[in-house]
Amino acid sequence: MTHWLHHLPILPILTPMLAGALLLLSSDSRHGPRIALSFVSVLLQCAAAFALLAAADGRLTMPWPGAVGIYALGGWAAPFGIVLVVDRLAAVMLALTATLGLAALVYSVARWEKAGVHFLPLFQFLLMGLNGTFLTGDLFNLFVFFEVMLAASYGLVLHGSGGSRVRAGLHYIVVNLLASLFFLIAAALVYGLTGTLNLAELPLRVAALDASDHQLFHVAAAILGVAFLVKAGAWPLNFWLPAAYGNAAPPVGAIFAILTKVGVYVLLRLGVLLQESGVAPAPFGGTWLFYCGLVTMAVGTMGVLSAQRLDHLAAFLVIVSSGTLLTSFGFTGTLLTGPAIYYLISSVLGGGAFFMLIEMAERNRKQSADMLAISQEAFGMEAGQHDSEHPDEMAGVAIPAAMAFLGLAFVACVLLLTGLPPLSGFVGKFALLGASLASLPNAPLPHVGLFIVALLLSGMAGLIALSRLGIRVFWDMEREPPRLQWLEAGPVAALLLICQWMALAPETTLAYCSAASNSLYDAGAYIRSVIPPAPAALAP
Repeated sequence: MTHWLHHLPILPILTPMLAGALLLLSSDSRHGPRIALSFVSVLLQCAAAFALLAAADGRLTMPWPGAVGIYALGGWAAPFGIVLVVDRLAAVMLALTATLGLAALVYSVARWEKAGVHFLPLFQFLLMGLNGTFLTGDLFNLFVFFEVMLAASYGLVLHGSGGSRVRAGLHYIVVNLLASLFFLIAAALVYGLTGTLNLAELPLRVAALDASDHQLFHVAAAILGVAFLVKAGAWPLNFWLPAAYGNAAPPVGAIFAILTKVGVYVLLRLGVLLQESGVAPAPFGGTWLFYCGLVTMAVGTMGVLSAQRLDHLAAFLVIVSSGTLLTSFGFTGTLLTGPAIYYLISSVLGGGAFFMLIEMAERNRKQSADMLAISQEAFGMEAGQHDSEHPDEMAGVAIPAAMAFLGLAFVACVLLLTGLPPLSGFVGKFALLGASLASLPNAPLPHVGLFIVALLLSGMAGLIALSRLGIRVFWDMEREPPRLQWLEAGPVAALLLICQWMALAPETTLAYCSAASNSLYDAGAYIRSVIPPAPAALAP
């Protein structure tokens, strides 16, 4: 009899799929039961994700034949059947998705899920697509889960009202539809050349291609890479991201913080597997990914410095984090992968908290406040110069509890996103810097220098921009203190506390990330777990 734990890998996909279908079929008037169903679904996903996190690390006994967990749908083994694959990296991404999803759902219940139609089912289908992308072991089903994720994100990016949101959302939809077309064309080319779409079997088939087919496979891989680079927010394919993320509703922007990491994850996963075949075309091999990430960091840094709104600044910080990850994964050797996974966790949690915090911090502000501040800077005027007759009029104003929480949370986000102590952003960047220096002399010295300079300058630029805009927001004494709900403040505080725990006890998380890196680069174990070697024929 099959142990019930054997079905654990399917739960992160099956649970949101069923919940989303039930939410679509239920009436909007039954608000309480719909909210309860949404929370039950996300909590079950959290439980399954953290159970798989423990199982991938060997702390939970699972009926897996190898080091990597395999779940064959319908009992059909790979390469002919559809399989889900669970290793440490996939489990980390599942746990990160569930944690961020729970925080965004709690925040949305305060009022944002009522701002448009079908928010709750779209949210569940987005989680289903994310979980399926991290678990699938098949290129075609990767496309399917990509489309489920993107279709749900199309509705969510338009959730709410406003002309700027609609314009940015339509640009987002058009660009991602084109990326999906590239993905489908590339998948068809790969299947026509190799006769398989199974990720574990693909390196074996690629290694057997002749020279002429190798050239065509490079073309297919380049087209495939374009689709993933669009989703990763890499330059020059990220022109759509600042407006789309900056104009999205706060809980949508929070969960979108992990969407760019989907493209980064797939580039890393496929790149490692293709290197096993001895053929790793751009952007999956060589130093191409390193330079692409470096330019993305530079463009994101310039966007951070030029941003005049906190929501657009948050979007450019997402680009900087994606560039940092692409640069780290394209670095010579594998020393940076473990710290980069730690940095990925920290940046996603921090980015999600920041997107939710922005709306609360700017609540009750006049729309002209930022324009007035920009004009004052341009003409060399100081804020409040027109009130110079009463310089001490506002001195000693008591800070309400809401503003105190927002101020502390904003400072925490600044420290987290710029890589300053004592939060996990500092640990992640410090680990990346240490690993880059430790990679000498195997890594080229110019690469190490460029990476260190880019990492430090991006952090400095973020500190300058966040401080400048933070002063405008929190020194606006003409507005009334915003009213907050626990459902809004709680998720932000929870995400920041998780980051603080990661910084206070970094050994546990860094050790798991290092183990995830080691298991990722053991592509042979991955392939043997998915496609066991055929038994030798018995001698007559």
